[in-house]
Amino acid sequence: MTDNPGQQPKIQRSPKRVRTYLGGRLVADSRRPMLVWEHPYYPTYYLPAEDVRAELRPTGGTRRIDLLGDGDVLDVLVDGASAEGAAVRFPDSSPAPGLVRIDWGAMDEWFEEDEPVYVHPRDPYKRVDILAGSRHVVVRVGGVVVADSRRPQILFETGLPPRYYLPLADVRMDLLRPSDRQTRCPYKGTATYWHVLVDGTEHPDIVWTYRTPLPESQKIAGLACFYDERVEVTIDGEPQEKPHTPFS
Repeated sequence: MTDNPGQQPKIQRSPKRVRTYLGGRLVADSRRPMLVWEHPYYPTYYLPAEDVRAELRPTGGTRRIDLLGDGDVLDVLVDGASAEGAAVRFPDSSPAPGLVRIDWGAMDEWFEEDEPVYVHPRDPYKRVDILAGSRHVVVRVGGVVVADSRRPQILFETGLPPRYYLPLADVRMDLLRPSDRQTRCPYKGTATYWHVLVDGTEHPDIVWTYRTPLPESQKIAGLACFYDERVEVTIDGEPQEKPHTPFS
């Protein structure tokens, strides 16, 4: 039984070929992966058990996933490489009968068709558009202007507020301090971060850039973006309310 018997998880088949590797060895190769939304933010791949090439060794434990119930926890073993407890297989009585969930982070690489994909599967219901704009964008931190630009690239991503990517020449680089933080996005690539130092106060990790974004996001290469949730933004002279997002 699931914790919410009145609800059913959203599950649909993906038309993409999906492969995953561990230690350079093929763990799974599926032309009929299933997308399962365990939560509202993005889906997870569940693969038919017969498409898993690695040995799946039962640990004797179970794992509960909301809306899906309990599954058997399995070690993943392939040609000397192993990932303990990295897979869960669901029984025929579950909404995901016979499917195997392999922990994304336990694997070294995931591919959709022949292209690597990072962090999680691309959501077929999410879209990213990047449009050149001429809006006047002013960003303040602690009352100090940190960026002032009339040439933003505006990134519209389903479910998130517009993000204003600004040329570095329009940003007070003297106020930025490099951060060790990195994040990865399946649509944009790997982001690096800066702190902002204003009047002796450090505001950590509120600016990021994609130095070498994925091909579909090349328009934002080398531009700086601020968390609107954590700074003061004015667009064309109008102060903007801070949005409420998972990043707030």
